[in-house]
Amino acid sequence: LFLAVCAVGIGGTFQYGYNVSIINAPTQHIHRFLNETWTSRYQKELNPDLLTFLWSVIASIFSLGGLCGALAGGSMAIRLGRKGALLVNNIIAILASILMGISFPTGLFELLIAGRFLIGINSGIGICVQPLYIGEVAPKHLRGGLAMGTSIFLTGGILTGQVIGLRELLGGESYWPLLLSSSCFPAFAQLLFLPWFPESPRYLLIDRGDELSCAKALKRFHGSSEYQREMEDIQRECFALDGEKPRKPWQLFTDRGVRWQLITVIVMTMGQQLSGINAIYFYATYIFEQAGISAEKIPYVTLGTGACECLTALTCVSSNYVGRRYLIIGGYLLMTLWSIVLTFSLTYQELYPWVPYVSMTCIFAFILSFGLGPGGITNTLTAELFIQSSRPAAYMIGGTISWISFFTIGMIFPFIVNGLKQYCFLVFLLECSSVAAFIFLVIPETKNKSFLEITREFHKLNFGRN
Repeated sequence: LFLAVCAVGIGGTFQYGYNVSIINAPTQHIHRFLNETWTSRYQKELNPDLLTFLWSVIASIFSLGGLCGALAGGSMAIRLGRKGALLVNNIIAILASILMGISFPTGLFELLIAGRFLIGINSGIGICVQPLYIGEVAPKHLRGGLAMGTSIFLTGGILTGQVIGLRELLGGESYWPLLLSSSCFPAFAQLLFLPWFPESPRYLLIDRGDELSCAKALKRFHGSSEYQREMEDIQRECFALDGEKPRKPWQLFTDRGVRWQLITVIVMTMGQQLSGINAIYFYATYIFEQAGISAEKIPYVTLGTGACECLTALTCVSSNYVGRRYLIIGGYLLMTLWSIVLTFSLTYQELYPWVPYVSMTCIFAFILSFGLGPGGITNTLTAELFIQSSRPAAYMIGGTISWISFFTIGMIFPFIVNGLKQYCFLVFLLECSSVAAFIFLVIPETKNKSFLEITREFHKLNFGRN
């Protein structure tokens, strides 16, 4: 089970985290490449406004690709299987790496845009299918701990991208095409290791009706003496579905039986993306400048933020013992607290020389709190709230909401900063506290419960207690 989580993670959410972070390091080098290419092509300098526009397209088209990937991921998981979808997805990553790698020597910045779009598609598919696979192969008593693999590889990807992007490694002017094309290595690693592991047992039995292959897969994952209990649980879910085919996303919106599960996924996914965590990564340099950190130290302080979140994801396997509900509520409440402290510290940072370090500490604490709950538990709960026929469609909806929110916060945060100055985190304070209240009032604990037991819990909300 552990090795399977590693095999799906390296080409799944690791790619997402890696490609989010590596684009920050070569910003100035790409600006210079765009200027030189434009001058060589048209014999005139690139207009500064057009340069800003082209850079914005290169940075943000990743989100558009992710949205397309999220829309395709659920269908691929149904048609090709969870494992098959992940394997095919690596071809997209390799193609994207080639396009980004040859953009500089060919002098075609359009290839850079196309490559960023394709790697966005790869990330969108991976972040949809990977938690689906892990949630289906894990027994219920280990589901929380194993599902944290999604968050661990995502934060590990962010941290790896920050390290590789240092100017001492591939962040220098001569190596930025290699930096952007290095995302092919996780793809090759998954193509090498994932074929050794079985397909999702639930997919084999419920979607394909292949009981023999399901039993073989369960024996590989759970051992020949322990697999029978998990087999019985899958058979009960298969019986409850009564031959129901995988559903389309729009069918979930019209089904009263999954109404509150769907509302929960939408609220939690938007809450995760709009909590302020992506704003901190997108604009870490700005925030640390506001906190008084010198420019030469900022790349290393930013590296510390990635290390913090990765460390929290590693320690958050405790969700298997504490429970999902307590961790995610606690995470949002702590993020609310640090938003308040950060607002005060940014307001009064010029009064005392030690106040800027309070601001920096708050940013680290904010990231730790995010990793404690919202960062790792959101994808786990999406897998747990739906039965087999609805789960891929739920991930498609959740992924779509996630990428739209990701793009939105990247676009509006500069305006929030310009308008509210040091009070910008009050927006995220309200958002985090609202999501915490929603989870407290709506979501039941899912630890050590089967998918059918969780569905029965929500049945009371969807149809009333009678």
